[in-house]
Amino acid sequence: VQLQASGGGLVQAGGSLRLSCAASGGTFSRLFMGWFRQAPGKEREFVADISRSFATSYADAVKGRFTISRDNDKKTVYLQMNSLRPEDTAVYYCAADPVIWSISAVSQEQYDYWGQGTQVTVSS
Repeated sequence: VQLQASGGGLVQAGGSLRLSCAASGGTFSRLFMGWFRQAPGKEREFVADISRSFATSYADAVKGRFTISRDNDKKTVYLQMNSLRPEDTAVYYCAADPVIWSISAVSQEQYDYWGQGTQVTVSS
């Protein structure tokens, strides 16, 4: 499975961005998908995930502001980010795994496949 993330950029605080992650090389509908982020000097952290049955979960820091979704026909997972804050600045990574069957997967060790990351910078 190959993952290609896109959609990052520079935005002012309060603005919005939509990240996309296109998958290839596997059966997308069978993949559990997640988004993580890594800010400078910090460890990679969980942002959101979406199961095969479209169940979603979010980190407390983004709950109510970010929305994860998937389009199985387009083999793409999205992360809609609203009300962005400077502390949301990070490299955002999408991840996938074919054997996660839990409702949520917040640990990066649970995912076998990773995209290259896309930079999101929020200015104050």
